[in-house]
Amino acid sequence: MNNFSKLKDLVLSLESDFEKFYDKKNSAAGTRVRKGMQDLKNMAQDIRKEVQDMKNSEAAAK
Repeated sequence: MNNFSKLKDLVLSLESDFEKFYDKKNSAAGTRVRKGMQDLKNMAQDIRKEVQDMKNSEAAAK
C-alpha cells in the first residue's frame, strides 16, 4: 500500500509542471513532466509485479 501512496504523491507533484507546460508553454516544465511520467510508468510496473507476486504466493499456499 505504501507504493500506492508514493504513486499518488508523484502525480500530485506533477500538477504544477503540467499547468506550466500546457498553459504557459514552458518547455522546461515539459521536460519535468516527461521525466515524471517515466517515473510513473516504472512505479506502476513495480506495483503490477508486486501484486502479481502476492497473488501467486497466495494461490500456491492454498
